[in-house]
Amino acid sequence: MSQFPHLLSEITLGRCTLKNRIVSTGHHTYLADVEPSDALIAYHEARAKGGAGLIVSEIIAVHETAGFSKDLLCASERATLPAFRRLAETCQRHGAKVFGQLFHPGREILSASRGMLPVAYAPSAVPNERFHIMPREMSTTLIEEIVSGFAQNAANLAEAGYDGVEIVASHGYLPAQFLNPRVNLRTDAYGGDEERRLRFLRDVAQAVRKAADGLTVGLRISGSELDDTGLSQEDVQGACERLADLFDYFSVVAGTSATLGGSVHIVPPMGLEHAYVAPFAAAVRKATSKPVIATGRINQPQIAEQVIAGGEADLCGMTRALICDPEMPQKAEAGDVDDIRACIGCNQACIGRAHKGLGVSCIQFPESGRELEFSSHAPTRSAKRVLVVGGGPSGMKAAAVAAARGHQVTLLERERQLGGQARLAQVLPGREEFGGIITNLAREMDRAGVDVRTGVEDACREARAEAPDAIILATGAKPHVPELDGLEKAHCVTAWQVLRNEVNPGARVVIADWRADWIGLGLAERLVRAGSWVTLCVNAALAGETVQLYARNHYVGRLHKLGVEIRTHMRLYGADEDTVYFQDTLTGEPVLVEETDTLVLSMGHVSDEEHHSAFSTLADQVVAVGDCIAARSAEEAVYEGMMAGRTV
Repeated sequence: MSQFPHLLSEITLGRCTLKNRIVSTGHHTYLADVEPSDALIAYHEARAKGGAGLIVSEIIAVHETAGFSKDLLCASERATLPAFRRLAETCQRHGAKVFGQLFHPGREILSASRGMLPVAYAPSAVPNERFHIMPREMSTTLIEEIVSGFAQNAANLAEAGYDGVEIVASHGYLPAQFLNPRVNLRTDAYGGDEERRLRFLRDVAQAVRKAADGLTVGLRISGSELDDTGLSQEDVQGACERLADLFDYFSVVAGTSATLGGSVHIVPPMGLEHAYVAPFAAAVRKATSKPVIATGRINQPQIAEQVIAGGEADLCGMTRALICDPEMPQKAEAGDVDDIRACIGCNQACIGRAHKGLGVSCIQFPESGRELEFSSHAPTRSAKRVLVVGGGPSGMKAAAVAAARGHQVTLLERERQLGGQARLAQVLPGREEFGGIITNLAREMDRAGVDVRTGVEDACREARAEAPDAIILATGAKPHVPELDGLEKAHCVTAWQVLRNEVNPGARVVIADWRADWIGLGLAERLVRAGSWVTLCVNAALAGETVQLYARNHYVGRLHKLGVEIRTHMRLYGADEDTVYFQDTLTGEPVLVEETDTLVLSMGHVSDEEHHSAFSTLADQVVAVGDCIAARSAEEAVYEGMMAGRTV
C-alpha cells in the first residue's frame, strides 16, 4: 500500500484529470525569452518525466505593458505557437498535464528594459514601496486592451495544446492591485466598492473562458499578502467566494511583491515553517468549495500528504522540491523516500540565480536548469581508482558522481563527521535545514558505492597506500584572521570558535562582518539569544548583502525584533582590551565601539592549501575543487565537485 494515498491519487480540475496531486507551480526560470526554448522544454520535461502530475509553465506576459523583467514568455503572436506546442506535447508524453500562467505585473516592475525604466501602469497612481515605482493610472481603454490580451494568450495556448491556464492574481500583481482598496482608488466601474474592485478579475476570467472554451481555468492568489498595506486573509477569502463560479481551482500562496517584508513569502526561505501557507489554502477551500493548491515550504511528500489528508488543500505546489529532485514523485511512488533529495530552502541557486537574470538551478543538484548539458553523467569507458580528499559538499558531490559513472572511489575526511562548513552552517538559528545537504549528498555517495573513511589524520599516507589514478582535492578553507593592530590584546575569536562552543563570548560582543553573508546574521542572532548584547558591524551597505534578498530580509527582520544593533560601512581597523576600532568606508572617519568583551571575526575564508603540493605527485591526475581553490559558497563547491566527478 502506498505511503502517500492522498498525494498520489488522481484528481479532476475542470475537464482535466491529473494522475497525482504534485504540482510544479509557475516560476520564472530565465531559461527562455518570448517563446519556450530548448533549455526550458528540457527543464520542464525532466519534472514531467520524474512524475509530476501538473506542470504550470512560467508567467506569460499578456500585453506590451506587462514587461516585468527580461526573458519573459509571451504567447500573443501566432508565430510562437510551435514552441509552446512543443513544450506542452513534450511534457504530456510523460503523463503530465500542462497549464500556462497568464500575467500582468501592474506596478510591480522588477527591472529596467534596455537600461531604462518602463512606464508602469496600475489601477491608481499609488507607489510601490519595494521597487520605488510610481505608476500611471490605467485608462479604461487600456484595461480593456489588457483584458483582451489575457483572452488572446489563452486562445493561443489552447491552440498550442495546453490543458489549462492560470490567471496570476498573487503577490500584489495587477489583479490583486484592483482588489486592494489601498491601491485601487478609482471611482469608476473598476473601483469604489468591493463589487466594482472585483470587475477586472471577472472580466478577465469571462474573457479567458470564452476565448479558450474547454481549458481548465484557475486563479493563483495570495491567501494573505502578510503586510499591513496588502490584502488580508479576510479580503482574499471574500473575493474568492464571490469569484468561485468563474474558476475550476484556486492556487494559494502568500505575500506580496510590493514590500520588503511581504516579498519574503514569494519564495519563503528556511526559517519559515513548513506548509505555513496551508491554513490560508484551507480558508479559500472552505469559502469556494473548489479544489485548492497549497504552495509554500512543502519540500517532502510526507508534508504534502499530511496537508491533503488533513483537508487543508487538494494538491500541493512543490516547485523547489522538484528543482532539487525532479524524480521526487517517482521515488515517492516507489517507496524510495530515503533517496529523495530534499530541498533545504536556501534560495541560493533557484530564486537567487533568477534574481541575477540567470537560469534557475539548485546548489545540491546543479544539473537542474542545465538539462541540455547534464541530463545524465556518462559511464566511464575506463574505470579508475579515484581518491577524494575532503568530505565537505564539493568532495561529497565529486565522489558521488565519479562513483556513479563506474569509478572505484574512496573519500577521506579528517573529521569524524562529513559535511565541512555545512556542519557549522546548520547550527546557526533558522539555518538548521542546511544540514540536509550533508544527508542528501551522503545518501548519493552510499547509493553510488563510495568507500567513505572519516577520522583520517594523514591523508597523504593513505593516498600513497591507495596509489590512486586520480585525486580530487576538496580540502576546503579556514577562517581568515587579518593582521591588524591590537588583536592580540583583545579577546578576539573567530566565528568558527563561537559555533563550535569553544569560547565564552561574554556580555558585550562586536561582530566584524566583512563578507556580509549568512554567518554574520546567524552569529548575531545566536549570541543575542544566548544573552549577549550584540553589535553587528558590516563592511557593506546592509547586513546580509550577499544573501538572496528574500532570505536576507527575513533574517534581518529577525535581528531587528531581537534588538541587535547593526552598523554598516564598517571596516575593521584594530582593537584593544575593551574597544574595537572601525573606519567608515564612506567617510574615512574612525568609529569606536567601546566596552566590548569579545570581538568575533567573520572576515571570510582563505583556501586551505597546506597539503596541496604533497598530493601533486601521488597520482597522474590531481584536480582541486571548491573552497580549496578559492573560498566561495556551497553553490560553486557542489558544481565544481560535479564537474570533477564527470571529468576524472
